[in-house]
Amino acid sequence: MTPPVLVVFSHLRWGFVYQRPQHLMSRLAGRWRVLFVEEPVFCDGPAWLEVREVAPQLQVLVPHTPVAAPGFHDDQLAALQTLLDARFRAERLRADVAWLYTPMALPLVQTVDPACVVYDCMDELSAFRNAPRQLRQRESALMKTAALVLTGGPSLYEARRGLHPNVVCLPSAVDEAHFARNANGPQAAEAQRLQGDLPHPRLGFFGVIDERLDTCLVAALAEARPGWSIVMVGPVVKIDPAALPRRDNLHWLGMQPYERLPHLLAGWDVALMPFAMNESTRFISPTKTLEYMAGGKPVVSTPVTDVVSLYGDAVEIASDAPAFVQACDRLLAEDAAERGRRAQAMRDAVARYSWDRSADTVHALLLQALRQAEPREAMPDAAASPQPVAAAGGLRS
Repeated sequence: MTPPVLVVFSHLRWGFVYQRPQHLMSRLAGRWRVLFVEEPVFCDGPAWLEVREVAPQLQVLVPHTPVAAPGFHDDQLAALQTLLDARFRAERLRADVAWLYTPMALPLVQTVDPACVVYDCMDELSAFRNAPRQLRQRESALMKTAALVLTGGPSLYEARRGLHPNVVCLPSAVDEAHFARNANGPQAAEAQRLQGDLPHPRLGFFGVIDERLDTCLVAALAEARPGWSIVMVGPVVKIDPAALPRRDNLHWLGMQPYERLPHLLAGWDVALMPFAMNESTRFISPTKTLEYMAGGKPVVSTPVTDVVSLYGDAVEIASDAPAFVQACDRLLAEDAAERGRRAQAMRDAVARYSWDRSADTVHALLLQALRQAEPREAMPDAAASPQPVAAAGGLRS
């Protein structure tokens, strides 16, 4: 049987940090035909649509347009609608489900003509730096349109549960086997090249480095313990790289591939989550918490609400720089019995959350939403339908 069509509109690019969208969609592909639509990329010439096959039944669609406005901005809509309409008509496609990671894509939903709409609210995007001014208004409209709302953690669930009759908390999960591996190979060798000469103890972070990271806390940690190696892995986004603190024992390694992260993690003694406590982190539910624990590394975090509520029995929580340093000291000084108790708590947490199980849950929820959707008219015959002219440049794959 032909799988149903799932069209995903995402503000995060497939090739960026490998996180919730990639984990879920790669596992749904096959049961669904997944079309992952990214935000447009600027080009000087005519608009065109890049199509990449990243896995069986999983395509990434990247619109290239001569419009400078960022993201799914209103100024982009005409070009995006033309490109998507041409693609869907050419392949005689119609979405069974439209899945939105950003409310800003809502005007594009009608172009793919879905039976129902799903909103995966993985972050409070309106609290992020440079958030579009229309975002809150558009999210309100999306909440009225969606058949199902998923949230990335319990904090977002509590904030959204009263706004929609069908809100499901789907917390971040983990690919345990991926992070438990410490095998030799090219990625292990590259991790060794990047950090193998750094003295122990090594304390590390991986993830997006943006306004959610408390760079002052990172600097204070490096200053308080100059004998420690502080390893920071991830792309720098929305903040000036020149503003990052610099210390002899503080090492910024930049973005690294998902396949390399377990090998970098294997070389650390403590894993760090030095998040700032501000509006941008009020509702976050960091995926890296479970990834650190799947790799067997003890974790110190600032008091992010979801981290405390979900993993407070396994993670050390510290509210300021002196407490953060002391928590790291305690973890490094744990005896075998203490380390064993913590390791068991981490294994228990990891066992509760699996991306495979999350994808199975989502698959069942999508099928339920489809069954409850109103029947649609059959797609008109291609020969009887006017074929729009795609934006010059057409489709490329």
